[in-house]
Amino acid sequence: MRGRLRSLVAAIGPGILVAATGVGAGDLATASFTGSHLGVAVLWAVVAGALVKFVLNEGLTRWQLASGTSLLAGAVGHVGRPLLYGFLAYYVGFSFLVAAALMSACGAASHAMLPLFGDPVRDKIFYGILHSLVGVVLVRWGGYWLFEKVMGVCIAVMSVTVVVTGALLLRDPGAALQGLILPTIPRATDGGIEWTVALLGGVGGTVTLLCYGYWIREEGREGMNQLRICRIDLAVGYLVTALFGCSMVIIGSTIQVEGSGVGLLVSLSEKLESELGTFLKWAFLVGAWGAIFSSLLGVWQSIPYLFADLLGLLSGRDREAKVDTASRPYRLYLYGLAVVPMVGLLVGFARMQKAYAIMGAAFLPMLAFVLLRLNGSKVAEEARNRPLTTGVLWATLVFFLVSLWFVLV
Repeated sequence: MRGRLRSLVAAIGPGILVAATGVGAGDLATASFTGSHLGVAVLWAVVAGALVKFVLNEGLTRWQLASGTSLLAGAVGHVGRPLLYGFLAYYVGFSFLVAAALMSACGAASHAMLPLFGDPVRDKIFYGILHSLVGVVLVRWGGYWLFEKVMGVCIAVMSVTVVVTGALLLRDPGAALQGLILPTIPRATDGGIEWTVALLGGVGGTVTLLCYGYWIREEGREGMNQLRICRIDLAVGYLVTALFGCSMVIIGSTIQVEGSGVGLLVSLSEKLESELGTFLKWAFLVGAWGAIFSSLLGVWQSIPYLFADLLGLLSGRDREAKVDTASRPYRLYLYGLAVVPMVGLLVGFARMQKAYAIMGAAFLPMLAFVLLRLNGSKVAEEARNRPLTTGVLWATLVFFLVSLWFVLV
């Protein structure tokens, strides 16, 4: 029995990394803001977002296990090099936004727990820079093994504290159940669509979905015989993601989230204290910090994979999904990611969270299109999309393109 449990824990390692990376600033801030604006009526969006991310990630996993190459390599080979240049431009902009948003969120969470300067903005900047530099040290010199262990601890603390807090604050289970099963967008003409799209885009990560392929290579998973364990792995990761996102929407809908700046978490924690007591206030803050820092650590470790792979593809090297984390492109992008977006700490907390969530949502139709193309006919028969998967991918493509049109126009 103990051996089976140990094997299961080992099997879900990369899936936990997906959850820990995708669940963080986007879910905590965007979900609480959305819950405050729209209530529990949009819980369906959390579940839908997690399901869509599962389908997308399962698709790219199928491609990699069947072809032996990364999804980026497949896109270059079968869709065309112009897509690679377009993605590179998008990816650099996204990297700046997500890094700045995570630094800002780490600063906000740390200020809520231990204010230093008496000024929330100064605390946000100081703590944001500190967390960024600590993240570089852990990723660069700790290696994949330490990264996986730290992320596992963070996701455990985060899941227990935030989900328990959400459960204790749930006032109307009937309304929550209705919000889960009946898709509606309250206040659709007053920012409702924007917030819902941000929630769908922010839950469970966006561009970082591509990193699951590199993580399973670190674990030595190759060949279609590994698909079943990868599906279990991803299902666990996105279940954790959905539970966390729903909990944050419930918290935001129950406790009025005031303000849009770095003081938001302070205000939220003070109201939690009056509702649930001092212990749960601090438990929530620690869990929130764990969620955000694990997300930052995951992005610092995973986003440079993509740059190193992109650079290699542009230079014509082989197309295997393995990326050397000691290579110069990986290291340079890691350092740039940790330093350049520090200027984003001067931008308002809520504006930064919303901007990166919406930009992340713009990646999903691109990914759906590539998976329709690659897994539609470019892989072996047993790895091709089934009708249900094809339907979900088309629905994702159409929904996000239409939603982004309404948001941007």
